Amino acid sequence: MISVENVTKRYGEKVAVDDLTFQVKPGVVTGFLGPNGAGKSTTMRLILGLDAPTSGSVTIDGRSYLDLGAPLHEVGAMLEARAVHTGRSAYNHLLALAQTHGIGRSRVNEVIDLVGIQSVARKRVGGFSLGMGQRLGVAAALLGDPRVLILDEPANGLDPEGILWIRTLLKRLAKEGRTVFLSSHLMAEMAQTAEHLVVIGRGKLIADTSVEEFVQRASTGAAVRVVSPQATALRDALAAKEAQVESVERDVLEVHGLTGQEIGEVALAEKIVLAELTPLQLSLEQAFMQLTGETVEYHATSTDSDDPTTMKAAA
Repeated sequence: MISVENVTKRYGEKVAVDDLTFQVKPGVVTGFLGPNGAGKSTTMRLILGLDAPTSGSVTIDGRSYLDLGAPLHEVGAMLEARAVHTGRSAYNHLLALAQTHGIGRSRVNEVIDLVGIQSVARKRVGGFSLGMGQRLGVAAALLGDPRVLILDEPANGLDPEGILWIRTLLKRLAKEGRTVFLSSHLMAEMAQTAEHLVVIGRGKLIADTSVEEFVQRASTGAAVRVVSPQATALRDALAAKEAQVESVERDVLEVHGLTGQEIGEVALAEKIVLAELTPLQLSLEQAFMQLTGETVEYHATSTDSDDPTTMKAAA
């Protein structure tokens, strides 16, 4: 288990992480989300002992990373997949790592097979595609068969087959009782991979909850889909209640500003038949945008220029 307790990290006047507390438990895939500049990378570096917290503590199974006797056997990490000597082959890169911890050549071959880079294992890493580099990074993280995995954007650069592979792999590892902690900007993929979420913004905790609860929290007050053969009459009746009503298609309305129960009560009073009454649930991406909007550090804003590609960053 990873424990982050009241951690603050300052770089001069900049507060990158602000009194952050959460736990990453074994047995589930935990996603780590936040806008750019939220402090995700800094937090991961603090967990791995690459930076020291200004205050607070970070432990892995009760010990700091720096106190682990054989870290590759206990924690597998990938923060930058391309941080590899480009003149080495994938095999020699993994072998060099293995030899620092007394890991045999057979395990090197095992992880090469596991991540699917057998055909390029003897080739220099400098010629690897982004996706192949990601697979090599995952192989290095798995080399010591660790109980804890920390991966930053593991699906970045992977093709659809590769994304399915990493999703299946991470779920399997979590089911084995391992602690799996990963960050990603691919919300659709995170929704299918993670069961639990830790969400931060500007270094502060926004949510520490299940994916389902996170989406439900953001979906409170969302639109309601209504299907009725008397859609026109219903639209007029709902508009009289100051609801915002959109005609999505024939006999289908999307209603904002009233709950499903309130819409049903209006329909009953007007003797209008309802064929469907369904509160709409946001996607993880929509929920993320809604709940983190105020913490986004940089917003892209269109200028008055006729060139739609011209953008400016506003702090």
